[in-house]
Amino acid sequence: MYKNTLIIVLILLIGPRQGFAQLSKVWVADKGNGSYQNPIIHADYSDPDAIRVGDDYYMVSSSFNCMPGLPILHSKDLVNWQLINYALKKQEPAAVYDSPQHGKGVWAPCIRYHNNEFYIYYPDPDYGVYMVKTKSLMGDWDKPVLVLPGKGIIDPAPFWDDDGKAYLGVAWAGSRAGVNSLITIFRMDQKGTAVTDEGIHVYDGHGKNHTIEGPKIYKRKGYYYILAPAGGVATGWQVALRAENIYGPYEDKVVMDQGKTAVNGPHQGALVETQTGESWFIHFQDKGAYGRIIHLEPVKWINNWPVIGNDPDGDGKGEPVTVYKKPNAGAVYPIVTPSEDDEFDRHKMGLQWQWHANPKIQWSALIKGSGYLRLFAYPQDKNTMNLWATPNLLLQKLPAPDFTATTKLKYQVEWETGQGKRAGLLMMGNDYSYIAISKDERGYKLNTVVCKNAADGTVEEITDEKRININEVYLRIRVSAPDAKCVFSYSEDGINYKAIGEEFFAKPDKWIGAKVGLFCISTADVRMGGYADFDWFRVDK
Repeated sequence: MYKNTLIIVLILLIGPRQGFAQLSKVWVADKGNGSYQNPIIHADYSDPDAIRVGDDYYMVSSSFNCMPGLPILHSKDLVNWQLINYALKKQEPAAVYDSPQHGKGVWAPCIRYHNNEFYIYYPDPDYGVYMVKTKSLMGDWDKPVLVLPGKGIIDPAPFWDDDGKAYLGVAWAGSRAGVNSLITIFRMDQKGTAVTDEGIHVYDGHGKNHTIEGPKIYKRKGYYYILAPAGGVATGWQVALRAENIYGPYEDKVVMDQGKTAVNGPHQGALVETQTGESWFIHFQDKGAYGRIIHLEPVKWINNWPVIGNDPDGDGKGEPVTVYKKPNAGAVYPIVTPSEDDEFDRHKMGLQWQWHANPKIQWSALIKGSGYLRLFAYPQDKNTMNLWATPNLLLQKLPAPDFTATTKLKYQVEWETGQGKRAGLLMMGNDYSYIAISKDERGYKLNTVVCKNAADGTVEEITDEKRININEVYLRIRVSAPDAKCVFSYSEDGINYKAIGEEFFAKPDKWIGAKVGLFCISTADVRMGGYADFDWFRVDK
């Protein structure tokens, strides 16, 4: 009764335009006075690309092996964003991506609007460049089309010129292609469904702009521009290339770097123009366990070169801003943020949740009207040593430097004991830790577990154990900056929480930040059955 009343009150307060929108309690970029603070999203929406269509802005990001994939975010002012859909429900080939493929899958995408359709081009570094499209961005997207097959071809950038000719710019991953630091342009058919030539290298970054990648192609005042990051994910800078012909020759200029700020590796993103003619640049910053978080920078054009961010010494090379005046989007819009909480009161989970591989319907049930999410004790592969290869982990991105995540669950073993089965609250990464409820011949208990270097197949270590009297429990994790320190606690009444386990420092996964969430699993050698009913998941300070 309390939960339903709370939701009704929230709807009345928020208003019909936002429906179930939630305002984060832990990170809000809009300062409410006409200015904003960076990052605009303190979450791992890595390799962002964005466009404006009319009065609406849309952003996509890489998603690697997490599904659903290709998240789509919407904004009215470039500062306030909400997650509204995913373009990819499953990855192909399914025989590969039904199991976690850490660091593989969907790399840096590019979104464009052409001929009244939305297009997203994304690379799978092991298979090639794919395209998905739709006329209804909020609906289902078409199945992926393989536009350019090949290994190590990454960071696609489609471009339709004024004469109707279509091009595809790409970069190269040395781990698969055997070469990198090159920008290459291919011709495409006008529908954007297939590459039609062998491609031409238009820029070689070996030397001063090593590891150049992530190209985005634009045209402005007679010049072709390729905006591209160089220097590496955590340590690099933003380059602008300029030419009067799409094939060059291109001049190059560094237009943003870290400067005297604390924002390392500021690069890779999207140039966007508002309805009022302002230019802005969205990019990421690699922040370790927190992932690649999203920043927004003003752009000035000087001598037909973009200057991104502040330029304190006037040399045409900017640096990231901390607080700045909001973009002029033609109107003032409500403050919104990506969702974090989930009361599990609807027939679908919140969009913030992703599985760690292609999902299977038998992992979970969210029956309309039940008020809880049921995760089944799905058996792990018999050769699994830890959670690294476990696909049915239900996780979301870390939302802020400091936050608390709490969940309430009721655990049912179904049979005499629950040997080999457990459910709980997880901080996942290459090092991971969790608190889980289980049952043995003595009754219910809570364990905290740590696993270091999970990708190497290391075995989990139990760091603490507490006996509890009931099968319903509240589990909590407190995360603290600057090193994503994690402390677990639990409660049997939802009021008094007791610390359990040791301090743990979250670590990133492969190419993604750490993720927090829920799980319910079983070893392969025990009787089938058991489940956990999660009543809610809430993020607070």
